[in-house]
Amino acid sequence: MTKLSVNINKVATLRNARGGNNPDVERVACDCEKFGAEGITVHPRPDERHIRYQDVRLLKPLVTTEFNIEGNPIESFTSLVLEVLPKQVTLVPDGHDQLTSNHGWDTIENRAFLTDICRRFKEAGIRTSIFVDPDVRMVEGAKACGADRVELYTEPYASGYLADRDAAIAPFMEAAKAARDCGLGLNAGHDLSLVNLRFFHEQIPWLDEVSIGHAIICDALYMGLQETIRKYLDALK
Repeated sequence: MTKLSVNINKVATLRNARGGNNPDVERVACDCEKFGAEGITVHPRPDERHIRYQDVRLLKPLVTTEFNIEGNPIESFTSLVLEVLPKQVTLVPDGHDQLTSNHGWDTIENRAFLTDICRRFKEAGIRTSIFVDPDVRMVEGAKACGADRVELYTEPYASGYLADRDAAIAPFMEAAKAARDCGLGLNAGHDLSLVNLRFFHEQIPWLDEVSIGHAIICDALYMGLQETIRKYLDALK
């Protein structure tokens, strides 16, 4: 069964726009779980423009499902993860001023670095996932680095879905099969929504987890958080 992990970064972005604590990031995380989400994802960046490092510390004792921290493993991020000890860490190659994630790791070019990072996290008992493009070579490279899972960067699928969903899903199916064949767990995320999620899941039913944030928060503005999460869970049945 594919788990739904809700990325709550956008909630923190809204809070930070006015200061104070409205909306309450910790309460939203607890509500997401209460409404059926099977995980909470956060992506703290060095400039803390949305989720802050202190948010991560405060969320850890509250999250009762699966806590996933994603980000670029610079030293401050790595230290935070090793302090908090989430269930999963997802390594994402973001630049310090990047608006949002827009590509996966080159797991071949960065093999030595990623191997060392995976080793450090796995020694601490943290499942390690590497964010990759839908490329069989990058998936196999993640396995060579010692990762437990890969997360497929799904923006190309989402952007091509309406024009030709079969063509859009094809490279993801190949990458997903490669992950399964080499014994890696499989996650997916970025621009998945109620428009395209069901088809993605139908074609790759062995997905372990999808991480969705922006679309869920946007949909919740119209449908409410509880109903939105229910619809996303239904799309994963």
